[in-house]
Amino acid sequence: MFDRDKLIELFRERALKFGDFTLASGKKSTYYLDGKQVVLHSHGLRLVSAGLLEMLEDVEFDAIGGMSIGADPIVAGVLAVAAEQGKSLNGFMVRKEPKGHGTNKYVEGPVQPGDKVVIVDDVITTAGSALLSVDRAEEFGCKVVQALGVVDRLQGGAANFAKRDIPFKALLSIRDFGIEPPAEDQ
Repeated sequence: MFDRDKLIELFRERALKFGDFTLASGKKSTYYLDGKQVVLHSHGLRLVSAGLLEMLEDVEFDAIGGMSIGADPIVAGVLAVAAEQGKSLNGFMVRKEPKGHGTNKYVEGPVQPGDKVVIVDDVITTAGSALLSVDRAEEFGCKVVQALGVVDRLQGGAANFAKRDIPFKALLSIRDFGIEPPAEDQ
């Protein structure tokens, strides 16, 4: 069962930092959420995985995946929690670049063209990384039916998914930490 308050507490303890930061999106920020500090922690990953599976209860899908390295622990955690619940589920990883040998694929794992898939990422700002995963999965032949984030910074990611007609949900938003997004992003 997902414990939202405990996850917020873990993010506050392990992942939320204040200062001057430049995000992957290129935006400047006075705070940084290092999601890997939570999803690479046993209790954090368990909470995130249980929460994401709860969010997917009414979604019909075959596999969950996202951009390596950020999504890798989340995908593994969701698969483990699904197995505990008696559910059969596949995962996949999306490479930023093909490895240059072997199959030269961007999408790795037991997914097939035609599969309905969920894309996941830890922290969503503009959703650039997650949308690149969407592109790679669609190029491979999968149908993206849902996008999930662990934390939504409320800085355009949801709108960018909406422009692509991809349903999006997040376990938490930056407001759960008492932080308001910049006015230009709201």
